[in-house]
Amino acid sequence: MILALPFPVIDPVLIEVGPLAIRWYALAYIAGFLFGWWLAKKLVASATLWPGNNAPFAPTAIDDAIVWAALCGILGGRIAFVLIYNLDFYLANPLAILAVWEGGMAFHGGIVGAVVGLWIFARRNSLPVLPLIDLAAIVAPIGIALGRLANFIKPELWGRVADVPWAIYFPGAGPLPRHPSQIYQALTEGLLLFAVLLVIARLGGLKRPGFMAGCFGIGYGLARSFGELFREPDPQLGFLFAGATMGQLLSVPLVVAGLWLVIRARRQPA
Repeated sequence: MILALPFPVIDPVLIEVGPLAIRWYALAYIAGFLFGWWLAKKLVASATLWPGNNAPFAPTAIDDAIVWAALCGILGGRIAFVLIYNLDFYLANPLAILAVWEGGMAFHGGIVGAVVGLWIFARRNSLPVLPLIDLAAIVAPIGIALGRLANFIKPELWGRVADVPWAIYFPGAGPLPRHPSQIYQALTEGLLLFAVLLVIARLGGLKRPGFMAGCFGIGYGLARSFGELFREPDPQLGFLFAGATMGQLLSVPLVVAGLWLVIRARRQPA
């Protein structure tokens, strides 16, 4: 018999009052939004982190910028999930596209959506876009970590069959224990990446526009590709080119874009 752990059943609904239900999944997005808003304003207020010891915009600009990033990020994540991960299902059930509280977000699409939202906001307010994206890159991993924990609580996006002592019997995942890959991803794509990016920012990463965004692209792409080694591929997609998963394939252009941004930023004076 394989030594494994039972799933710690947690009600996906945190609070329910009549027809109103607050789910852990929604709470993860709200908490990530609030933390990102607080930290981004704190970083903008630290003038010494920026070129010439002068932030390119006031902390109050973050109040509206983060709303644009969050809304467009959610929209981009949902659209990408529908188009890339489960198009046949949503063509047959179009109203299900609106049921975002049931899960179903593609983070790579969320990145594109957030960048587009910040670009629109910057253009409308005559602000430099790269410093805004750099800030978003620093705070995003906390939202990622919370989102992965919500995946674990639901539970969904579980790992591949495993015989490690901490493998878990996930309800609905069959009779065999699996890697708690959601936890792996929360630690690597979330907390570890956040710690690394924060250190880089404190060491001067914000002094070259685009550098932090590039570091995020490289870091997230590599961390996501690593996590996919333990995560069960989406059943409707399975393994794709050369045995890679969709998450790994989508991470390739993200790493490439990150490398380009880092090289470009390094050529600029600090």
